[in-house]
Amino acid sequence: MSETAEYRSAYRLERPETRVGSVIVASPHSGRHYPWGFIRRTMLDERAIRSSEDAFVDMLVAGAPALGAPLLAAEYPRAFLDLNRAPDELDPAVIDGVPRSAINPRISSGLGVIPRVVAGGRVIYRGKLSRAEAEERVARIWHPYHACLESLVQEALTGTGEAVLLDFHSMPHEALDAVARKPGQPRPEVVLGDRFGASASGHVMDRLEAAFSAAGLTVSRNTPFAGAYIAQHYGRPSRGRHAVQVEIDRSLYMNERLIRPTGNFQTVKRLITGVLARMIAGEGGALPMAAE
Repeated sequence: MSETAEYRSAYRLERPETRVGSVIVASPHSGRHYPWGFIRRTMLDERAIRSSEDAFVDMLVAGAPALGAPLLAAEYPRAFLDLNRAPDELDPAVIDGVPRSAINPRISSGLGVIPRVVAGGRVIYRGKLSRAEAEERVARIWHPYHACLESLVQEALTGTGEAVLLDFHSMPHEALDAVARKPGQPRPEVVLGDRFGASASGHVMDRLEAAFSAAGLTVSRNTPFAGAYIAQHYGRPSRGRHAVQVEIDRSLYMNERLIRPTGNFQTVKRLITGVLARMIAGEGGALPMAAE
């Protein structure tokens, strides 16, 4: 059954009264609108289906518009459609009529544009979706969100000659358990992904890392998250387009089991707002042109 009647806007865009600098802030995985038709078809309970959601990340970065940067936030959750995947990453194991093609590790693991599983490999659906339903989701959610994001990038390029996309996500605390660290080296609380230099230039990464460090947070780069589709697609440093995937440890601000903010939420939000303030203000309100 089509879920057409349940569709709403794919995103929420909050614009600043006065645009400052080149930064765009986005949260593609914090959507909380779970269509009733989707809930009826899942095998999972409410907490399990939300385990892949970057819960409350849009609230952590809510200060961006007041500082001068637009904030783009998804309305639909990652379990329903993943905006950090290519639109053609369709999984034949969960969508009828999709031919099997060359091996794609994201699809193979159940994490295509319409995911088959949530965190921990737990299966979402009873049975399969129709190809038409899958394509409708992509048309109604993926394409509008990315059309808006591309327009924001173009606006920044036109206004300042550069666009800096900060794509905010959250990571489970245990995601870093297997990351090798030197003895005495602190556990990262923030992971910045620039696809090992391919999606953002060094000056952007250095300033962003310095801003998080100044906020008292421990930062690492590209391990274990180097950036997925959004960083890969939007990041072109040689053309003045920089995209950084920002992963924040969920345990800093929320109870991961109950999916509720903790008493530390407002403190972390203030720290993130401070980071955004440093990045948005830049040098004289605009970032220097990339040298690449």
